[in-house]
Amino acid sequence: MATRSTIERPAAKHSGGDLVITRTFDAPRELVWKAWTEPGYFKKWWGPKDFTVPHVAIDPRPGGKYSYCMRGAGPDGVVRDYCGTGVYKDIVPLKRLVCTDSFADDKGNVVPASHYGMEGDWPLELLVTVTFEAVNGRTTMTLLHEGIPAGQMRDLTKAGWNESFDKLAEVLAAGTGRTRITVEPGKQEIVIRRVYDAPRALVFRAYTDPALIPQWWGPRRYATIVDKLDARAGGLWRFLNRDTDGSEYAFHGVYHEVAAPERIVATFEFEGAPGHVSLETLVLEESVGRTTLTNTSVFQSVADRDAMMQEGMEEGASETMDRLAELLAVTGEAKKAA
Repeated sequence: MATRSTIERPAAKHSGGDLVITRTFDAPRELVWKAWTEPGYFKKWWGPKDFTVPHVAIDPRPGGKYSYCMRGAGPDGVVRDYCGTGVYKDIVPLKRLVCTDSFADDKGNVVPASHYGMEGDWPLELLVTVTFEAVNGRTTMTLLHEGIPAGQMRDLTKAGWNESFDKLAEVLAAGTGRTRITVEPGKQEIVIRRVYDAPRALVFRAYTDPALIPQWWGPRRYATIVDKLDARAGGLWRFLNRDTDGSEYAFHGVYHEVAAPERIVATFEFEGAPGHVSLETLVLEESVGRTTLTNTSVFQSVADRDAMMQEGMEEGASETMDRLAELLAVTGEAKKAA
């Protein structure tokens, strides 16, 4: 069964003014705790999608303060800074942190929500409680945000937290060097995600250069031979895995779309099981010199998808993604040296 790096769970019942979100991250509790308490980690994930954090200060102790300014487009489409501040009320290392939450100006002074055009009856001070539970090497994190006005603003706040936690999942994946493989019951797809410390152009090249493919494609126990690789719409690809006994296992497909350096769409078929074809969509997104790789495999049926998982696809994909990371590291260093 595939691992899930972030899993939303039903929350316990709270009052109507409370927002509760629970996620399970495929990362140790120590790393998730650092993401909340160390500025270097915090600024990588805080804020909705496409927001950056030009300023953050954290003093994680009872009575200590935090402040931040995040920059992005508001509901009106205008990019501006949105600042906040608070005081830590309770901290139990690795287990729980409780802090106030207030809007602030760029000097760190508390201001009403109306300062940023927020509607609704916002109190000057809200309360945030985050708990962390270690579960078999993963971390279940629960956020309780108290005092948010009902209606659209609560919905927007929930969406903002969820986008932040999606970013947190990516940061944690990069921090652990793990591949995230998502398999949802009843769906015909497998989604693989990995964050690489390499520019997107280099990752794209690893997928389209016949000289690089044998250095990472497939588990280590196989030698990979590139028979065909014509990376253009309508072009064909065919790779073989050869084991130490000389046995060969061939795979092939057709490129439907090749958009350098961000997207490749192609079919995938194992020649040992002809007729069972999947459609693979590779998306590469770059941010600050790092690349988030998302590969979505859509199968003809749930049964085909499940059969692939039962044949050890998760282990093979994780090893392959690890090998790609190793190649990117070596190739990137060689490029710097040149």
